[in-house]
Amino acid sequence: MNPKVSIIMGSTSDMKVMEGAAKFLAEMEIPYEINALSAHRTPDLVADFAKDALARGIKVIIAGAGGAAHLPGVIASMTTLPVIGVPVKSSNSMDAWDSVLSILQMPSGIPVATVAVDNSQNAGILAAQIIATGDVEIQSKLVKFKADLAKKIEKANEDLAGLKLPFKTN
Repeated sequence: MNPKVSIIMGSTSDMKVMEGAAKFLAEMEIPYEINALSAHRTPDLVADFAKDALARGIKVIIAGAGGAAHLPGVIASMTTLPVIGVPVKSSNSMDAWDSVLSILQMPSGIPVATVAVDNSQNAGILAAQIIATGDVEIQSKLVKFKADLAKKIEKANEDLAGLKLPFKTN
């Protein structure tokens, strides 16, 4: 089984955040790989990875990084594959704003899709949606996933309807 999605992170300290993407991809039965690559400490490995990803069959790259989060942008500069950036609130982060801006503010021609801070699950969902444009099986699984989300809200409203509070009218 060959990976369709590559999850990369600046260091293994980001794994706790990035496992949300891995869990969602596993739920959708989309093969993925996970690697640590640092734009600053292993630039040659990052370049080799980015230039080789398409030939290896990767369809989407999810790149998480904290602090001066250059990994997603550096990867995007070296591949035509979609790159989804996950800003990670790290120990040296300024409430993750440094990571958000490093990933979000890419120059024209080098897009990086960016999800919320520490929300790699959304990166996994977006990766699945990208893959689903050419895969009816994944599309079907996503339809069920979205329907299940709606059911959770319907259930929440049923629970709220039974809540008795002063001046509550519904």
